[in-house]
Amino acid sequence: MLTLSNKIDFAVVITVKKANPNGDPLNGNRPREDFDGFGEISDVCIKRKIRNRLQDMGERIFVQSSDRCDDGAKSLHDRAGNTESLKKAGKDSVKFAEAACAEWIDVRAFGQVFAFKGDSVSIGVRGPVSIRTAETVTPIDISTMQITKSVNGETKDKKASDTMGSKNRVEFGLYVCYGSINPQLAEKTGFSGDDAEKIKKALTTLFENDASSARPEGSMEVRNVFWWKHNCKSGQYSSAKVHRSLKIRLKKGIEQPHSYDDYDIQVNSLDGLDLEELAEECR
Repeated sequence: MLTLSNKIDFAVVITVKKANPNGDPLNGNRPREDFDGFGEISDVCIKRKIRNRLQDMGERIFVQSSDRCDDGAKSLHDRAGNTESLKKAGKDSVKFAEAACAEWIDVRAFGQVFAFKGDSVSIGVRGPVSIRTAETVTPIDISTMQITKSVNGETKDKKASDTMGSKNRVEFGLYVCYGSINPQLAEKTGFSGDDAEKIKKALTTLFENDASSARPEGSMEVRNVFWWKHNCKSGQYSSAKVHRSLKIRLKKGIEQPHSYDDYDIQVNSLDGLDLEELAEECR
């Protein structure tokens, strides 16, 4: 496979309706928001979903969720230790990193630190795919729903079966996530143009097989993926300028958005920059 030879920038537009896209465990699992009331989905959360989609596509993943383990490994240490190519590399950091990148697409995409308890060697791989925290275009409203249990969890539980609880959700939010793929780093990990296409496909289907009680099926949706391909390794424009070319604003007369159609979405063209807009593929 040929390594990536052109810089890539991308943006993903996501709608959330009556769901909790990314709960904060340090805040009662409320949907994440900044101090100004704008909703957030962490980059770690988005990478987790990309890994899951790549795994569904048949790709080998190093950082697997425990409930999606497909190789019997009970930890990252076990997965690395049971891989023959890494055993052969031994403590040679260069050969070890090359072997890890060849084995797992998420390592050659996002990078990985191989540092486990008891090991004398720590090896870091810096990946070419970087993803920013997704943020809403406008502040969000978070509602709390009181719920009850119909039965005690334990036989000796003295609490009544109708013990109160709560669920938090975003009523509606339009989130935008930006990212980039760096060819210079791709050369070091072996990340290829084919790998970039797989990442793009994963972004368009980000929430397949991702439903839960906090995120019911259909409550989260990828509406657009904008994929900018530069004509060289360094890129004609900075990633910041490319990302700013995407303009999303509320339509005139709308103060409180309730749907995707309440926004105007436009992309300002940049000379010589190839833009692929994926919309129908996301629906």
